[in-house]
Amino acid sequence: MVALLLLPCFFCLQLGAARDTITSSQYVKDPDAIVSAGNKFKLGFFSPVNSTNRYVGIWFSSVTAITPVWVANRNKPLNDSSGVMTISGDGNLVVLNGQKETLWSSNVSKGVGNSSAQLMDDGNLVLREIGSGNSLWESFQEPSDTMITNMRLTANVRTGEKTLLSSWRSPSDPSIGAFSVGIDPGRIPQCFIWNYGHPIYRTGPWNGQVFIGIPGMNSVNINGFDIVPDGNGTFTLILNSANESSIGSFVLSYDGSFSELYWDYGKEERVNVWRVPNNECDVYGKCGSFGICNAKNSPICSCMKGFEPKDADEWNSRNWTSGCVRRRPLKCERIQYGAEAGKEDGFLKLPTVKVPDFADWLFSVPEQTCRENCMNNCSCIAYAYYTGIRCMLWWESLTDIRTFPSGGADLYVRLAYSELENRTTSMKVIIGLTVVVGAIISAICAFCMWRRIADYRERKKRSMKISLDESMMQNDLNQAKLPLLSLPELVAATNNFDIANKLGQGGFGPVYKGRLADGQEIAVKRLSRASGQGLEEFMNEVVVISKLQHKNLVRLLGCCVEGGEKMLVYEYMPNKSLDAFLFGQS
Repeated sequence: MVALLLLPCFFCLQLGAARDTITSSQYVKDPDAIVSAGNKFKLGFFSPVNSTNRYVGIWFSSVTAITPVWVANRNKPLNDSSGVMTISGDGNLVVLNGQKETLWSSNVSKGVGNSSAQLMDDGNLVLREIGSGNSLWESFQEPSDTMITNMRLTANVRTGEKTLLSSWRSPSDPSIGAFSVGIDPGRIPQCFIWNYGHPIYRTGPWNGQVFIGIPGMNSVNINGFDIVPDGNGTFTLILNSANESSIGSFVLSYDGSFSELYWDYGKEERVNVWRVPNNECDVYGKCGSFGICNAKNSPICSCMKGFEPKDADEWNSRNWTSGCVRRRPLKCERIQYGAEAGKEDGFLKLPTVKVPDFADWLFSVPEQTCRENCMNNCSCIAYAYYTGIRCMLWWESLTDIRTFPSGGADLYVRLAYSELENRTTSMKVIIGLTVVVGAIISAICAFCMWRRIADYRERKKRSMKISLDESMMQNDLNQAKLPLLSLPELVAATNNFDIANKLGQGGFGPVYKGRLADGQEIAVKRLSRASGQGLEEFMNEVVVISKLQHKNLVRLLGCCVEGGEKMLVYEYMPNKSLDAFLFGQS
């Protein structure tokens, strides 16, 4: 009989563990929990690190460490395990302690007697009216410190109402802390991190796809943020995840940093992949009005061109909050104070910067009209033009500007003509130096070219002299009735003067054995360039030998004077010369 009673109870527990709904009769009591239909999220009781207090929260069910994305009773913890989440008599979702005191409520003002709450697969806890199914309240409407896929942050221009993320007070205390994140819909929509309402970080304006003050952000990066206006003054920031299978979220930490986190199953911990503020230049207004921040410089703050520190002592002590002031008044200011009007103001271009806060928005005008609108209005101190936003104008001081290595926007700051004139003078100096350096380089190039032409002419002159000498030699040889052989003939006969054909070496030069095309064997005596024998000596030898014909003397068959070569061609003596027999070893 006891076994029969235990079996139904066990069956009920199994059904209870799988359910995703809370009703007045099916409540959640510590340490029980409910799980969404797809087993993606879990709702139950938890205690933060280093704390014994109990809270009702929602977390990713597949993550071993409880990392809540939403907390119900964050400002009123339970001090024991007697807590219950249920539906109250008026239809509200409530958290009760052991004394049935309400620690937290959905606070739906319209009384609904019959309702239920369901945990959805996107982590949203939805309170609905039973029967009609109408949504009465959602946990996404009251976010904690975490933004997950499909969650929305809203802001209304007309009413000023906002849905914000709010940080924990500390890692062990989820009560509302000092920091919050949300949309500022005024002028051009952008997002802020606030510290008790004071801005500490700004994303820059939204251009329809990205926040232009976040370097490297694109429409699918930083996980698909989008801002959607409803036409009635409400702007909604939506998070659309590019990867449904990943366990990712954006968390506002108790220290004011806003990070993109993913769960690493291998390390069993959350991994930070993106974070702001990331450096000192991310801090809102770090360099004060008309100051510009560059994280790669030291010091990081400097005044824009045409401006100087408002308080030099503070600036030198690296307290830049007082900012900078103009060195010279604009034309309108000079007229207002009775000074000479002077020349028109101009614009100084600051490329790839995070545009300042407090911009006015003219969406329908082209860039040239944007510039003219600013120039023609004495109160306009800067303008910028960016795709998707178009014309931005500034009338007040320029605050929260920083430079980027790439990206950002080009900002045009209004300056007095005299400030731009200094810039023109500098440009003239640069241009003058460029011209002088260019002239020096041109002179060096001209000298090198002259030297090259002179060397060429000298070589040509020598070549012509050699050609003339060779021509005269050929005439003398013709008169001596000595056959002239061509250089290609002798090259072919000696196999290109191969070392294997070398017979010997004398003061005149080397002697090579060869064979002419008709089969006659010859000995070719080639004048060496190092022999010191000139053209005159060569001609003397040719004339003398050509006149000496004797049976005991080797016969001169011809010569070659071509291409700077001077060669004598003798008959070949296969039995060597007489000295080999007179003075040989045998």
